[in-house]
Amino acid sequence: MLGQHGRGITRALFTGPARVLARLGVTPNMLTVAGTVATIAVAVLTLPQGRFILGPVLLLLVLIGDSFDGILARLTGTESSFGAFLDSTMDRLADGAVFGSLAVWAALHLNPGALRTVTVAIAVTVVVLAAAVPYARARAESVGATATVGIAERTDRLIAAGVGTVAVGLGAPTWVLTAALAVIAVASLITVVQRIMAVREQLWRPGTLEADS
Repeated sequence: MLGQHGRGITRALFTGPARVLARLGVTPNMLTVAGTVATIAVAVLTLPQGRFILGPVLLLLVLIGDSFDGILARLTGTESSFGAFLDSTMDRLADGAVFGSLAVWAALHLNPGALRTVTVAIAVTVVVLAAAVPYARARAESVGATATVGIAERTDRLIAAGVGTVAVGLGAPTWVLTAALAVIAVASLITVVQRIMAVREQLWRPGTLEADS
């Protein structure tokens, strides 16, 4: 939901800087790959060590920068199917690094017990669901349907994780991050279900639905 509203804001803020990048010869695909490498590096080098202020701040800056590739593509007329494919694929790698790093942090730093077990399990679940949400959309498009509905887009998931992480970094109990991850997991699962139902409504005809592995 936040992602849908944020796109208009990012276009207004970053169109000017994107024009500068275009004049410098920077391509959208360069930005996409660079943003992914930066996200993975920041996540792996900060979150597992419990650097819960520095990490989210740097990730926020990278996330803001990630908005430039689409704007730059539109400005330069270089939007392409490959660019969209590359962007989506790189986002999955970046998301996996962020939530996987939080799972590593929980495994390494929380005291043995129920909270550590639950936090690790939820973080791993979020890794899976964060990939399932865009997969549902992509798979829908491959069969001629659309699945853009849902309460938890990528921006929503990252902001919720960032809020929980920063809160713990500022001294909140560790269960606050566990709760934030749980909210992300539930919202992501709801989004997957919403997309499945949307596609079913578009494609369903009596006797035409078949299982496809």
